[in-house]
Amino acid sequence: MALFQTMPLLIAASLLVAIAAAHSYLGERYILIRLFRREDLPRLRGSDSFTKKTLRFAWHITSVAWLGFAAILVVLARHSVQSSAVARIVAATFLVSAAVSGLGSKGRHYSWIVFLAIGLLAWFAS
Repeated sequence: MALFQTMPLLIAASLLVAIAAAHSYLGERYILIRLFRREDLPRLRGSDSFTKKTLRFAWHITSVAWLGFAAILVVLARHSVQSSAVARIVAATFLVSAAVSGLGSKGRHYSWIVFLAIGLLAWFAS
């Protein structure tokens, strides 16, 4: 692939990594912490703890997704892509998302099951 084709993809991937890092760090520092101090958060499953954990892992899963897209762009820029390489990146992205949601909610938010299924199916297809 020519430099004029690969460079934009690598720059876009770099921007995705930067925005994912900024999103997680700044969101944690300036939004989530302040939000969690509020007394009027919904009490799901008996307390606001589940609500806070859900908001936290959902916030960070966005960053995980952006990192997955960055990896796809790097693969596209580096060589001719086989669908199996893209499928493995999608699989890894959703397996990490399953871990984030499963660990973040201690298994109480069932999104981890769906993310795990998507990750495993994409991995087996690759």
